[in-house]
Amino acid sequence: MGELSRDSGTPTGAVRGGARRAAARVGDGVAKGFTGGVMDGGWSPLAMVTSSLTWRSALYLAVSLVFGLGWFVVLVVGLSLSLALMIIWVGLPLLAMMMIAWRFGAVLERGLVRAAFGVSIPSPYRRLPPGLNPLKKLRTMAADPATWKDLLYLGLLFPITLIEFAVSAVVWAGTITMLFMPLIIALDDDGGVEVNLGPVSYWAGNPVEAIPICAGGLVFLLLAIYATRVLAIGHAVAAKALLGLSRSQAENRQLRERTAHLQASRARGVDAAEFERRRIERDLHDGAQQRLLAVAMDIGRARAKLEDDPDGARALIEQAHSGTKEAISELRDLARGIYPAILTDRGLDPALSGLAARAPVPVEVDVDLPERPPAAVESIAYFIVAESLANIAKYARATRASVRVAREDAWVVVEVIDNGVGGATARPEGGLSGLADRAATIDGMLIVDSPPGGPTIIRADLPCTW
Repeated sequence: MGELSRDSGTPTGAVRGGARRAAARVGDGVAKGFTGGVMDGGWSPLAMVTSSLTWRSALYLAVSLVFGLGWFVVLVVGLSLSLALMIIWVGLPLLAMMMIAWRFGAVLERGLVRAAFGVSIPSPYRRLPPGLNPLKKLRTMAADPATWKDLLYLGLLFPITLIEFAVSAVVWAGTITMLFMPLIIALDDDGGVEVNLGPVSYWAGNPVEAIPICAGGLVFLLLAIYATRVLAIGHAVAAKALLGLSRSQAENRQLRERTAHLQASRARGVDAAEFERRRIERDLHDGAQQRLLAVAMDIGRARAKLEDDPDGARALIEQAHSGTKEAISELRDLARGIYPAILTDRGLDPALSGLAARAPVPVEVDVDLPERPPAAVESIAYFIVAESLANIAKYARATRASVRVAREDAWVVVEVIDNGVGGATARPEGGLSGLADRAATIDGMLIVDSPPGGPTIIRADLPCTW
């Protein structure tokens, strides 16, 4: 198809690939869960072993004690020195430097948590005042609750990482030792190794006898993997609670994003309506108006020739009659393009069947709606199908197409698929760009997937209150 909007970052909202309507919805952050990536993936042993998240978490838990101890020393020494020197002016700039340092440490920790656990923690800081006045910036930082939550997190990081390191060291050291027991015995000159697991003890005098210990090491490996995942979840929860947005901040940010989204949708709706008005005006001026003007001129000339040249007058009247029929046909098509009467009278299924009957390629129509959606949803669905079939006729070189309209939860899903050449290209103010703007007026989304060689899939998700 030729006239498709594919720029996923543009306001048209047309997205290539399997993007779904989960984008740009209020509450997405809550829907993804509090811990985000650390909960992703399966919890089966195979999924845990093959997941990079497990090994990234294990690496972080192994080295995070260094960060915890380092920040504990820096904070204890720096804050103690700052408070001790508060009686003279030196303590204030030192405390300001410490505040900047622990905020930087919190930013670094957010990056480490994202890299290790796949948890994205948005910045909770208040916007700093513009300008170069450092006192205003420091005053804003000091009044920001997120600054002191950062301090609390870094202060607790040492005991948290100490516990994580101790548990990780025990389970992973035991796992590695048991898995490599045959190699340890082969390199040991003492003649064997005894393994004591509470009431159970086992003596291995040679590498072959240590093979059962390797089997036990597999059990310890599973224990270590699951312990790592649990520790990672706990650390991610603590990091998100102290380094992330508070509940009120999250709600306010979501409301701002929702407001911005609605403002953009409204602006796109206004643009779409203005574009449609200009199209109707252009079609009237260049089409029906010109034909009616020609009809009036033909009738005037025929009236002038009526007595002197009846045959010429008759020919002009026939020409005017033909022009009138063409003007009526154009006006009928224009009215159908504004809002078809069949859609109002009989609903979406007959209206789409009428579009399919006029299409130049065979079109299969499947409409599965338990009841009629609101008029706005019906209208947008109809014009999405109409524009898509028009593009198929012009650009796709397809031999067949299909239209599906169905209800999915609180959404009306419209899909138009053709087996054409694909390779869609974005065109400003193109047909489907305008349809994406139409869908945005009711908070819908238009999705386009058109790889070179086809097939082309146009999907619209339209919210609907039944």
